[in-house]
Amino acid sequence: MSRGPEIAVLARAPVPGRAKTRLIPALGAHGAAALQERLTEHAVAAACAAGLGPVTLWAAPDPAHASFRELVTRFSIRLARQAEGDLGARMLAAFAKSRGATLLIGSDCPALAADHLRRAATALTDHEVVLIPAEDGGYVLIGLRRPHAGLFADMVWGTDTVLAETRRRIARLGLSAHELDPLWDVDRPEDLARLPREAFGAFAD
Repeated sequence: MSRGPEIAVLARAPVPGRAKTRLIPALGAHGAAALQERLTEHAVAAACAAGLGPVTLWAAPDPAHASFRELVTRFSIRLARQAEGDLGARMLAAFAKSRGATLLIGSDCPALAADHLRRAATALTDHEVVLIPAEDGGYVLIGLRRPHAGLFADMVWGTDTVLAETRRRIARLGLSAHELDPLWDVDRPEDLARLPREAFGAFAD
């Protein structure tokens, strides 16, 4: 019997020059890719440590990348290829492939821990949507009991309006929602100084 919702982790392969491109000026192409790999490992480890339902790593563009295979072996998780389309289409597809309530996270939030996932799972038992906002105006986690295409279609992703627009859509759809406290993610060079040194010391300023 499942101990809680499934967890979907969306991540990109740590390919130099294609991963964490906004951090390349600070870290170089190989350094930015190495940070992407470390962040993905952190997200998967947190998902597994939460002790909830099955964990699936949704990989792009190539699930065969060695770093993904290593995580699958080490953590005994599922591996799947992300769908085509924008971020909303890929997120919706991950929810649609799940078998019930699901928490979806990315790999940009080193502050996300297993306890956040457990609290989100608890909130999802009483609400149809759960969010962990990001300080930059997006969100680092969205949990749904079932897919709602209206939350993802025609969204301008990567902007500081994503959270506000998502809240409007939740209200328009008449869904009950709960938000946990905001967390920060790593998108820009100035974010590197906030990385916890015990886990990300090689990348922190």
